[in-house]
Amino acid sequence: MERKSIDAGKSGRKPSGAAVIRPELTTTLFKALFEEWAETGYAAISLERVAARAGAGKAAIYRRWPSKVEFACDAIQVVCLGLPDLGDCCSLRKELDAFLRKTRVVLRHPMIRKIILDAAAERDRTPELSAVLDAVVAARRRFGNGMLDRAIARNELQPDLDRELALDLLVSSIYMRMILRRKNVSIAELDKQAVVIESAIKAC
Repeated sequence: MERKSIDAGKSGRKPSGAAVIRPELTTTLFKALFEEWAETGYAAISLERVAARAGAGKAAIYRRWPSKVEFACDAIQVVCLGLPDLGDCCSLRKELDAFLRKTRVVLRHPMIRKIILDAAAERDRTPELSAVLDAVVAARRRFGNGMLDRAIARNELQPDLDRELALDLLVSSIYMRMILRRKNVSIAELDKQAVVIESAIKAC
């Protein structure tokens, strides 16, 4: 996401007196930000260190974002709002299996584990960060609602199910195991979770 992209024109030459915002450097800056965040926590992030990690000057950050919080919010939106399209897997169980496997891949990353916990702790202190995290959660729940809609259309679920509870159930067990308890989850355990979650959702 480029908040202040500058068009260099078809020739590719820099406009006179202006710096060109390079997308590849923006991506590198996002990666450096997340590395710093995982090591220090959000409150202690140093933009000087982030720039140094990216092999750039601090001005490269301020050409793109006026503050640390806007930098962090853009990074979260770019990385977290893109959701894989599972499509119709023909049954709720298969969709749950696919969803849990993709979630497991994300939560196994040690950097992501640290950032998730720190971001949750930071929500009450940083309203702007809280707003973008709310947007990420809302996007995840829309994705989950798609799964529920397809299951209802296949007559696997009742139309009047408690959706809020069902959506909570989709991620609660894997989040508890991998983030709060810091345990790995095997594929066999994921399969068991899918069975239990399906049964629980059907009881909603």
